[in-house]
This record gives sequence, structure tokens and C-alpha cells, in this order.
Amino acid sequence: MSPSAPRPSIKTSLASFRFRLTFFFIALVVVPMISVALILFRLISDSENGKADARVAAELRVAQNVYRHDLASADAALKQIGIDRRLASALAVGDIGVLRHRARVLATEHGVRRLVLLRGSHVLVDVGARSATAPAARNLVAPHGRRLGQLQVAVDTAPAYASTVRTLAGADVAVQRNGSLMAATVKGLPDQTLPRVGNVSASGRQFRVASFDATGFHGVPVRVSVLGDRSATSSSITSSRLLAAGILGVFFLVAFGCAVWLSRSLQRQIAAFLAAARRLGRGDFSAKVPVAGNDEFAALGEEFNKMSGELEARLEELRDQRVRLESSLQRVGEAFASNLDRDALLEVVLRTAVDGVGAEGGRASTRLVPGGPLEERARVGQVRPFAKLVERVEARVLETQAAQESEGDAGWALTHPLHMADGGGAGDGGGPVLGLITVTRSDRAFTPGERELFGYLAGQAGVSIENVSLHETVQRQAVTDEVTGLFNHRRFQEALVSEVERSRRFQQAMSLVMLDIDNFKWVNDTYGHQQGDMVLREVARILRENSREIDAPARYGGEELAVVLPQTDESGAYNLAERVRQGIEELELPLLDGHGTMSVTASLGVASLPSGAANSGDLVAAADAALYRAKRSGKNCTMRAA
Repeated sequence: MSPSAPRPSIKTSLASFRFRLTFFFIALVVVPMISVALILFRLISDSENGKADARVAAELRVAQNVYRHDLASADAALKQIGIDRRLASALAVGDIGVLRHRARVLATEHGVRRLVLLRGSHVLVDVGARSATAPAARNLVAPHGRRLGQLQVAVDTAPAYASTVRTLAGADVAVQRNGSLMAATVKGLPDQTLPRVGNVSASGRQFRVASFDATGFHGVPVRVSVLGDRSATSSSITSSRLLAAGILGVFFLVAFGCAVWLSRSLQRQIAAFLAAARRLGRGDFSAKVPVAGNDEFAALGEEFNKMSGELEARLEELRDQRVRLESSLQRVGEAFASNLDRDALLEVVLRTAVDGVGAEGGRASTRLVPGGPLEERARVGQVRPFAKLVERVEARVLETQAAQESEGDAGWALTHPLHMADGGGAGDGGGPVLGLITVTRSDRAFTPGERELFGYLAGQAGVSIENVSLHETVQRQAVTDEVTGLFNHRRFQEALVSEVERSRRFQQAMSLVMLDIDNFKWVNDTYGHQQGDMVLREVARILRENSREIDAPARYGGEELAVVLPQTDESGAYNLAERVRQGIEELELPLLDGHGTMSVTASLGVASLPSGAANSGDLVAAADAALYRAKRSGKNCTMRAA
């Protein structure tokens, strides 16, 4: 019904109800020999079928009770197994062999037919009968809160369960797992999933089927079906129709009188319920249904009044919880700005966002450098089923630099850019995009309140990530030479002392290469200091390209460069120095005035521990002495320490 359509009044609804009752019984009186007979026979048929359905339903309840009993037994065994220390210790250290052995011992001790231990979707242990059913499951958690895995235990098998239900309920039973038959007490069942309620043929017999669903091992669905024989129902319908034919006339007279009385009574009670329900729908929780008598309608009225009061209290509680949650999330968001651990920050932001908006999963991506590619840094919950949807909405956010929500076959995805602040306040979207944060869920779209809360968290996270980047930049600048991009002298000394100490402690070789650009003063005097800075940068590039990641290339001072070489003997250091010298010799550097090119050479000295020096000072002195011997030998060469 559209919002603008008029709502039917109580008087109209009751008139329609009374008209239907009147028309129904007048029709029975006017045409008693035709319509009443057909209707009565149909009622008899429906009644007998209903009795059959009731029998099947009762048998189904027996099957459910047996299944619940098996679950309770499995849960009791699970509690004992779950506190086993040896099993927990083996699970904590990941010892699969001990896990399997202990699982078999525990299964035997506690009468368990199957025991499964999962970590995520990975099966660590699976012992016992594959036909086991009615598993109880519990998550295993370490004392410090880390989740170790999930334990699933069953104490009964499908064939034994079916036999038990057959004995107690007297009906045939079938147990199917994911559409495949696990056990059945009747032969010839069709190779298909049995319906929840319906009819099926097997071995030339007709059965009425009622089923219930449960969860088996590994989350695989299990369907238990009870099959009632329909032959007795057909015979009962025939007998009932013969009996009904003799008392048809009396039945209709009594029924007509009762219907008139009942119609008036129901109209009064329904009118009261309908009026109260409509007031409740408008938000008036003070609406009460008048209660009179001790019949079912009186009990229904009392329950309706209780429901109204509880609903009002629950809504008030939800409003209070919403206020508390928003306040807590705002405090968490304000704390983000002081956190300098990028990955830990993103994970906290992501988990808070997923919990705050009721999402099923999410991920956060950032750029290591402005304009660089996005790299995923944190993930929470289920994201893989939404992969295509997430890629699409994140591409739109990068294009528009604004929050976007998208809907797809998998569900909904909400993405917000993590902006660098530009002076307009946190998260105002004015600065460059530092990264993206995305949340997903499959059941419903995100509400305006959830989008607003998500945007607030994303804004605070953007400010925090910018703080992390600034902190990293300051740290990098504190140890980097501005001209060459190599380590500065202070960082060089720290690296040298550290590696000399490591070499002495572990009896490992380490070396030092000192490099001096030949005739560098002449370059500055002839072409200027800007040309000299370019020469320094290019020589530093050659040194950096020939160094390993564990090496420490640095600007020692002026035109002198150096590189600390951990775990490198004198021969290895000499080979590196020669590669650097040849690379410098091959350089052709353009002159800044645009008139031709120039080339430079360098002299290098090599010293090593433990053979060439006893400490860091001796090592520098030895390498420096070798460097000046190279200078005196005609330059553009490498000398080893004496």
C-alpha cells in the first residue's frame, strides 16, 4: 500500500469480515445438497490429511528431540574435551601429530563417534566415522584471548540416529547431507533432496514428508526427513465421508447457529485488537487491549499488552546504547591522531568501522608515497566474496575523491577516501588521497547514520596516517644527507660502531670502503658548486646501486663518501670498490651551461676487520690511509689497507 493510499477504517474491515461469514453460511443453506456436500467432503479430506500431517509433525518432533539429545550429549563431551590441556598445548604450538593422537584418545574416552578440529577453513584433525551427525561446536580460545580454532564433536551416527527415531516414533527416517543420502530406513528413495513438507514415492509406496534442517560438520547442511505412510490416510478419508453423509443435515443447522454467535463475538474482539495494533504502529505504546474472560483471546490480549511494554523498553534501551556507542567510537577516533604505528592504526580503524556500522568485513589500503599505488595493509572479516564490488567502488572513489556506496550481486560496499588534511579540518576531503577504507555486507544497504559514522572514522584515520607519514619523513631526514640522499655522517658513525661490535661479537668479517672524488675542488672552481652537487649526486647513485640492502653508504664529508659492508671480507670489499670506481669512470655528466659533458674519477681505500684494524677508529684510519695511498699513486685506483 502506498503512503498516500487511504487506510481502511475499523468499521469497514469488520463489515467486510461479517459479509464474508454471512455469505459463506447463506450459500450453505441455499444449496445444501450440492455445495455443502462438496465442501464437507473436502473438509473431511483436509482433516484426515491434517491428521496425517499432525502425525508426521509429532514424529518429526520426536526426531528433533532425539537430535537435540544427541547435540546435548555431544556438547557435554565437547566441554570435557575442550578443557583437555594436552590438546590445548598441542594446538597452541601447532603439533599436528600430537593433536591427532590426542584427538583419538579423547574420542575413545568420551564415546565420541567423530572429532574435528578446524582453524579457519583448514582441517587440522578429523577422526572418527564420516557418517557421524548432530555435531556440537565450540571455539577454542587461548588465555590471552587469541582464537586457536574450532572443535566439533558428535556422539551418534546417521544410521544409528535413524534407527533410534524409527524405534521411538514408528516412522521411516532419512538423513541427507548436502543432498546426498547418509542413512534411511526405507529403500528406493529418489536421488534428490527431500522437501521440507511434501509427498514422495519410494518402493511403490506414497509417503508424507516433513523435514528439518541442521548444521553438520564443517558447516555442511544436514536435512532430517520423517516419512509417514499415506495408505492409512486414504482409507480413513473414505470411512469419514460415509459417516458424514448421514449427519450432514444436523451438522449444518448446528454450525449455522454457532457461526452467528461466534461471528459477533469475534468481531468485537478483533475490533479491539485492530485498534490497539494501529495505535502501536503509530508509536503509541500506551495502547492496551481490553482483556475479558479466561479464554485464548484473553491470553492473547495479555501477551499483546506485555509485548507493547517490552517493545517500548527495548527501543529506549537501544536509543541509549546507540548514544553510548557513538560516544565511544568518537573517543576512539580522537585517539587515532596520536598513533604512529601505521598498520596497527589501520587495523583498529577497520575493526572499529566494521563493528560500528554492522558490516561483515572490510579492508584498508594506503599509498607509501604520494601518487603511488595502493597497497592493502589491513583486512577484517569476509571480503573475498565482494572482491569485484569492492574493486568497482574503490575505483569510483579514486576518480571522484569522495565517499561512494555501491550495490552488487554479493551485497553492498561502502568506501571512504583517507584524505590528507589541508587546513579545513580532519577528514574534510580537501587534501590528497592517502588511502581507502572499505566495508561490506550482504543483507542490507548502509543507513545515513552509519555512513556519517563511517565518514567520521575515515577522517580521523586520514589525519593519523598523515601524522605517521610526517613522523617517518622526519626520521628519514634526520639520518640522510640532503645532497646525495645517502646516510649522513652521524648515521654513518652509528652504523660503523654497530657493525664493528657485531663483527667482534660473532667473529664475522666486515669491511669499510672510503671514496674521494678526484680533483673535486677543481670542478667546483671551474664549473661552480651546482655542478659539483650534481657530480656528488651521480657518484652517490653509483655507490648506492652497487651496495646491498644491508650495507650503509654514507657521505663522510665534503667530496668523501664511504660504505660500511657487514659480513664482507677484504676481497669482497675490494671487488665492490672496483665496480664503483669503474662505474664513476664511465660517467658522462652534462654541463649545466649546456655546452658539452664532463667526466670524473675517484680514488678508493679498503680496510677490513679483523685483519686490518682493531676497532672502528682504527678501521677508518686504515681505510683513509689506503685512500691517500691511492691518491699518491696517480688517483683513479683502489688500494687495500697495509
